[in-house]
Amino acid sequence: MPDSVALFMTYLESERQYSPETVTAYREDLKQFQQFLTETGDQTDLLAVTKLDVQVYLSHLYDTHKARTTIARKISSLRTFYEFQMREGNVTQNPFAYVTLKKRPSPLPRFFYEKEMTALFDAAAANADPQLALRDSAILEVLYATGMRVSECCGLQLEDVDYSGQLMLVHGKGNKERYVPFGHYAKDALQRYLIDGRAPLMAKYQKTHNTVFVNHYGDPITPTGVEYVLNQVIDRSHLTGDIHPHMLRHTFATHLLNHGADLRTVQELLGHSSLSTTQIYTHVTKSQLQRDYRRFFPRATHD
Repeated sequence: MPDSVALFMTYLESERQYSPETVTAYREDLKQFQQFLTETGDQTDLLAVTKLDVQVYLSHLYDTHKARTTIARKISSLRTFYEFQMREGNVTQNPFAYVTLKKRPSPLPRFFYEKEMTALFDAAAANADPQLALRDSAILEVLYATGMRVSECCGLQLEDVDYSGQLMLVHGKGNKERYVPFGHYAKDALQRYLIDGRAPLMAKYQKTHNTVFVNHYGDPITPTGVEYVLNQVIDRSHLTGDIHPHMLRHTFATHLLNHGADLRTVQELLGHSSLSTTQIYTHVTKSQLQRDYRRFFPRATHD
């Protein structure tokens, strides 16, 4: 691996504190770009790439029918790589600086209606194993009550939960921390789970860690484990369609906005660094605005 790439990987890991999966994705994007340069000409030096090389590579990505999201990620990876090289003084300009992709409408995030959430809560409590039923209910309540990411939920520690103030300290992306409030439903479900669900499992398998949510062996639950739990819940609920853990995050944001929350507040609660990331949820709430308009405005519809 060239020194310029190795240094960049170290920068991503130590300074940006990206996850191993994200670092691997960046490495693969750089590897594929360099492979393309090798296969299409004499240019193999990443630090000597020109804007023409970039345009040819972009055409290649389109010609091979890569998904737009894939192309966008590769361009973002390479742009970040050259930004780093400029900072290090290895190049004088970023050949990917002004590469833009034609915008397409973002798909609306899928979310659950409130009646569907009630069905999910009932199904979570219907696990045949009473200890796991308490855990499933607590996971569902916490994800819905806080809007935290599944990785954040899996990393939640006992000391992160303040029951008197009803706040959770959430450890987000890039080691950013935020406090998120939670309500009585989540509080009650969490306390029942810790006493009657988690404690017996921990004792049975002689585990002593501080991670809040555990699997049936008392070990910290993984994001894959949470996804499995939620799939089991939706199967028992008889709701149609698939469930993805991120849908609960979407549901949290959508329900807050539909009930009048400020967009900035939702941004803070979700841990979004940019308000534009949060604004996708305003598109979802427009359907609610349309329904209310047709329902309450006297001249909205014909008699």
